[in-house]
Formats: sequence, structure tokens, C-alpha cells
Amino acid sequence: MKKCPYCDFNSHEQKADNDVLYMQAVLADLKNQLQAGWVQGREIQTIFIGGGTPSLCSIEAMEILFSGLKKTLTFAKDIEISLEANPGASDTEKFSELRALGVNRLSIGVQSFNDRHLKNLGRIHSSQHAINTVKQAQSAGFNNINIDLMFGFERQTVDECLNDVRQAIDLNPAHLSFYQLTIEPNTFFAKHPPKLSQETNWAMQDKAHQSLEQAGFTQYEVSAFSTRPAKHNLNYWQFGDYLGIGAGAHGKITIGNKIIRTMQSKSPKDFIENNQQTITPVTQLGFEFMLNALRLKAGFAPELLTQRTGLTLKDIQKPLQKSVDLGLLEQKGNIRATEKGFDFLNDLQQMFL
Repeated sequence: MKKCPYCDFNSHEQKADNDVLYMQAVLADLKNQLQAGWVQGREIQTIFIGGGTPSLCSIEAMEILFSGLKKTLTFAKDIEISLEANPGASDTEKFSELRALGVNRLSIGVQSFNDRHLKNLGRIHSSQHAINTVKQAQSAGFNNINIDLMFGFERQTVDECLNDVRQAIDLNPAHLSFYQLTIEPNTFFAKHPPKLSQETNWAMQDKAHQSLEQAGFTQYEVSAFSTRPAKHNLNYWQFGDYLGIGAGAHGKITIGNKIIRTMQSKSPKDFIENNQQTITPVTQLGFEFMLNALRLKAGFAPELLTQRTGLTLKDIQKPLQKSVDLGLLEQKGNIRATEKGFDFLNDLQQMFL
């Protein structure tokens, strides 16, 4: 495994025998947060085990994690437990073992089914590896699978993009994340950005969206299409609470009439040795809520704004009315972005600062 040139996620090389020690530190982190009273007896609706590539962890380490979680937390009966996996990082046997532990949803980082683009992206798997991984997961009993796809690569054609989408559809996932390659600071691609016209990007996006909708997928968020929306994603975009445990993890917790964000050290070594997190209050409640909720195609009900922030529509009336006047928002029951609003989503969100 290696870090891809476009990636700014918190990922580190795994050292031998360190994953058990790391999982013990994760459970200690959870214990500290529970002692702070942040869960307050609430049932856990979703768990998302992200990375990096957590499917590389040994089953022994995963058993330690799940045993600790089940002893410490109250799981909802229909809890969604997702785990990120990369093609080639697991096989049918490993997927079966993960499913036996309680994982019931997989998110597989395919990114493309084109070997040339995979190589340029720094991915170490091939198109066939990706196809095999999805089929192995299905053979292990997983019927709730997300496939991650990107577009906007250098010299990528519209047909190549659509071939990626068609191949993903043929694998019959429940969920597909389709998003444009983003150039992040301090990455290789930031210094050597791929060149592709904006017109080509728009054409890829429009035609891919049409293909997905024709195949029975519903777009419920800017970059998410599904026959079964991810509960974890919905909670996040609806400004719900979540605990962040582990190196680099961030959380958002409502305590009484205030909201805090938590952030753990990004370094696994520092996390294991110190296990201290940074806590900051959320002050721009209206903006942060809109930053999330406006990404949803269905928008949000006015009462959700009050439930999650304590604000009412009167508190955001000025930018709300301006957005409606500009044709960026509509108020018909739910408040949601129009098609024009989605095209200029960043500008729309900034209006609530």
C-alpha cells in the first residue's frame, strides 16, 4: 500500500503488530469520551470504520475493536456498520470474517475501472482487481456495498467516464459515490495538477448522472447515488451528532444548548501514547448547518434546523430570502437547493456566513 498523489486523508503506513495496540488505544479513547457524558444513554445508529484502509487490519485487531464496542455501547437493532476497503486488500475469507463480526456495509475505493487512469492516480490495483473485490464481497454475503468512483482525470474522455459508471452499475452495488477529482493542498497533484477542461467535466457529470438515474439510482446528495441511502451519510449531512475515535478522527457533539467539535491527533504514534483531543465550540451554527444540509437533494425541514441548532428560520431569514430571490433555493415544505443552486452550491453556502 502507498499514499495516492491526490490524497490528503489521514493515512499512515501500518507497522507489524501495531494494529492490536492501536485498537486498544481506540477503545481507551472511546472510554474517555463516554466518561465525559457525551453519549448520554443514546443508542448508536451507525458506525463507520474509515481510513486509510482498515480492511488491512488483522482479524485479531478487529475482534478486539468489536468486542469493546459491543461491551461499551448500546447498538440500535438496525445498526449500520460500514467499513472502507480497497481492491486487493481483502478476499472472500476476510470479508466473511468481517461480516461475522457485525460489519454489514462495505465502501470499496475503486475510483476507476480504467487501468491507465488507475496508474496515473497512483492506485496499485487494476480494473480486474476492483471487479474481483466487489464480487468477493458479494460472495461473502454483503448486499449493501458502496463503490467510490472519481472523474476529472487528465486526458479522461467522456466515454471513459461513462464506461466506469456502466461497469459499476453492472456490479449491482446499493450505493455509488461519484465525485470529481479534487486538488488538495500539500499533495503531489497540487504541484502537478491534471489538465482537463471544465466543459468536459460538466459533460461527464451530466451524462453520468443520467446513466445512474436510468439504472434506478436516486441522487440523494451532491455526489451520492443509491437504491439504499447510507444512514451514516444522512446523519452527517443532516448535522447529526457523531463520536470521532482514533487517530485523526473528528466528532460533533451536542451538549445541552451548545455544540462542540472534537479532533484527535493525526499521528497514530501520538494518539497511542498521548490520547488527547482538541475540543472547539461551534460558533457559526447557521452556516455549518447549511454547509451540510444543502448538499442533500431533499434539503431539510425547517424543524430540523431548530432541532439541530436551536435556530429558527427567522434567524437566517435575510440570506434565505436572498437565496430564494436569486433562484438558488426553494421553499416548498422542505428548504432545498434548486438545480441552479446545486450548480453554484459553494456560493449558495457562503451566503449564510
